[in-house]
Amino acid sequence: AGIPGMSIPCGFAEGLPVGLQLMAKHFDEASLITTGHKFQQNTDFHTKEVPL
Repeated sequence: AGIPGMSIPCGFAEGLPVGLQLMAKHFDEASLITTGHKFQQNTDFHTKEVPL
């Protein structure tokens, strides 16, 4: 369909990983990447380790 999308790990619920799915307008990958980057800057999830 040509719609850019991104899935970002964003937390855990009852020990299972939860993801955030972002989508943008056609040919608007730049805003999608910017939004994903802002999410990472404003959260600490990317520093967490998956419980084994």
